[in-house]
Amino acid sequence: MSRKIIAAFALIAIASTAVWAFRTYGSAEVLARVENSILKSSGATKTSTSRREPRAPVTVSVAIAASENVPIHLSSIGTVQAYNTVNVRPRVDGEIVKIVFREGDDVRGGDVLAIIDPRPFEAQLRQQEANRRRTAAQLQGAELDLRRAETLVQKSFASQQQVDQLRAQVDAYRAQLLSDEAQIEYAKTLLEYTSVRAPIDGRAGIRQVDQGNMIRSAENMTITVLTQLKPISVIFSISSTLAARNKLELGRANLPATALDSDGVTVLDRGTVELVDNLVDPTTGTVKVKASFPNEQLRLWPGNFVNGRIQVDMRPRAVTVPWAAVRSGPRGEFVWIVKDDRTVEVRGVAARAGAPGRALVERGLRAGERVVTEGHFLLENGATVEIAPTAPPQSPPTPRVASEAG
Repeated sequence: MSRKIIAAFALIAIASTAVWAFRTYGSAEVLARVENSILKSSGATKTSTSRREPRAPVTVSVAIAASENVPIHLSSIGTVQAYNTVNVRPRVDGEIVKIVFREGDDVRGGDVLAIIDPRPFEAQLRQQEANRRRTAAQLQGAELDLRRAETLVQKSFASQQQVDQLRAQVDAYRAQLLSDEAQIEYAKTLLEYTSVRAPIDGRAGIRQVDQGNMIRSAENMTITVLTQLKPISVIFSISSTLAARNKLELGRANLPATALDSDGVTVLDRGTVELVDNLVDPTTGTVKVKASFPNEQLRLWPGNFVNGRIQVDMRPRAVTVPWAAVRSGPRGEFVWIVKDDRTVEVRGVAARAGAPGRALVERGLRAGERVVTEGHFLLENGATVEIAPTAPPQSPPTPRVASEAG
């Protein structure tokens, strides 16, 4: 009676362990070991494996490990920033008599955006020009007096003191003439400032001052904000550890970069890394990387977050397999290898992320070997398999990209 009770408990334990083993390891071999251990501890006997009926082959799908050139990437989330942003402000005081631009317009550097009443500055310019003419006339008269005095002093009809005084007066008028010319240039500059021009190429934002308002340069009033969208910048934060491991040098760089949508697949734009920052943020342990994108289709907008990939290396003749072939267990990652006799064996590998659906196997696998992609859960070492037919591909394969998260 006691043996029956022990056997019943053993069967219950086997059933519970079976569910756990299948969910955790997906291996019938592990289940068999647990079953033998339980039966041995309970004193029960298990039928010898030599008496078991041979199992039917397990149907699996396989893929062949490929050898190809794989670009190595660093992956990170980046923040889109305008290449240049300018607050358009007045340089002179006055009334805005005309707003030339429209909100949302693309403007070129030098285009007139607004006009400030120019009449006071035109009058000031005319006044300075009149002062210059007056000084020029005074200088001309002083030079004539100086020449007469120099002639008279030779005949002893004038003193040397009079000549020196006239020469000093001529020099003073010449200096005043230079000052008048500078005042004229200054007045012309102020007059030019009445036409508020775009300092860069960009897109105009919301108009912040309306026509007819008085504006003062000292109050830092903004007429609009110009944002340069072509090209545009993206700032990525890369782990300093990954940057050092992938030999990402500080300073100028010329590495291909790709901006991706939130799905991590859709390419928004392709550009180039311009700069790797020269310091590491001590709070996050990351270094900033600035990339520039042409943004011809205006798919990148300042303030948006994008996924990015920065190519740091090219791995020649690397081994790649579908990600579905790579499994994880207590001892790390592994794959099921299908041998020539259609039996399988477990092989530990070292894999890293690749393109969607692909993995780069750095160790443990050779190109040309067959790996199981579907049907893992019924496999055990030495099990016989039947390979399911493979459907022909409907589209060209995705380019292989190996990446690391930044």
